[in-house]
Amino acid sequence: MTAAKSVAFHTLGCKLNFSETSTISRMLEKDGFVKKDFDDTADVYVINTCSVTDNADKECRQLVRRIQRRAPGSLVVITGCYAQLKPQEIAGIPGVDLVLGAAEKFNIADHIRELAKGDSAKICSCDIEDVNTFHSSYSVNDRTRTFLKVQDGCDYNCSFCTIPMARGISRSDSVANVVASAHELAAGGVKEIVLTGVNLGDFGKGFEGGKKREETFFELIQQLDEVEGIERYRISSIEPNLLSNEIIEFVAGSKRFMPHFHIPLQSGSNEVLALMRRRYRRELYAEKVGLIKQFMPHCSIGVDVIVGFPAESDAHFRETYDFLHDLDVSYLHVFTYSERDNTHALGIQPVVPIQVRHERNKALRNLSHKKLQYFTEQHLGQTRKVLFEKHSRDGMMEGYTDNYIKVTTPFREEWGNSIVEWNLR
Repeated sequence: MTAAKSVAFHTLGCKLNFSETSTISRMLEKDGFVKKDFDDTADVYVINTCSVTDNADKECRQLVRRIQRRAPGSLVVITGCYAQLKPQEIAGIPGVDLVLGAAEKFNIADHIRELAKGDSAKICSCDIEDVNTFHSSYSVNDRTRTFLKVQDGCDYNCSFCTIPMARGISRSDSVANVVASAHELAAGGVKEIVLTGVNLGDFGKGFEGGKKREETFFELIQQLDEVEGIERYRISSIEPNLLSNEIIEFVAGSKRFMPHFHIPLQSGSNEVLALMRRRYRRELYAEKVGLIKQFMPHCSIGVDVIVGFPAESDAHFRETYDFLHDLDVSYLHVFTYSERDNTHALGIQPVVPIQVRHERNKALRNLSHKKLQYFTEQHLGQTRKVLFEKHSRDGMMEGYTDNYIKVTTPFREEWGNSIVEWNLR
């Protein structure tokens, strides 16, 4: 009898990737593979890549080199956004055996069976225009929170972004299927679900995408709020122009949706927003933040922002800094602009020097630290519900309040995956 093959996974990038890796892992385990930790020796290594920044590309290469040193006879499979965008480039990395594009990542078992070490790297990809089906996925057992993918792809064409080229058109699951997944997760003991997608607010275009909207994100969250057993939902990220007032009001009165939004801004300058081809102005963003705080003064609001975009002058950056400084938001995710092939932004001048990009990134990260500190201090002395992770980290455990304040305390096994009334101090 042949011993079962082992497989190990590593995920780069977003929550969406984590949900897909977890689903691919379960598919391979069902097919007879034994899952191992990535730092162990395995027969097959699968790296699910991101390509939002240059760093993700470099990290992928470093991981392949690590595998080559540890297990030169093992098979290495690369999938994800980087694999869709630059399959030939990845196939040229020494040690890579298989490159799976967006349409093939969920057919991984079939491809691995036919693979042998030593052959030249095999590429299984297709034009992104042919990627027009939705594959449901979610993460389980990896963390206390589950990432549930409900939408994929994007019909927007921001000038800095390669995601439409890597993931295809906007398409999504049905409300009925998502609700069924939530029931399934609740039965498995999951307490918190994070809804994920490339452009979540665009939910409702169906499995194959298209211009006609069959359902809406608002309808989805209304239905999910009725699922017994799930105590918490979070909306991973939603565009400001798609964050309707009815969604904000619903979350404010919801039984299960947490007072926590993550809303991409990218720039606080209307001129730069126009160059980025974003679909809103800063005034709309401020209006949405104001409405959230009106209904939920305790709500946590996270912000994505890009620094060093082409033509971003010192004055533009000062606009962004001052706008964020005055805005009642809780924390920032700051990204340094990096050039991506085949994007409109490559033609925008002048290019911001790398050193200036880094200086602006540091300034906004410092601002984020102050924002988070201030937001946390506003809640000291309050008792809020904390969902604790079930893992011990050096004798400590972590959890988050409903409004996303991080809590660390000595590990207690009975608190793992449990919601505890916690006094913030």
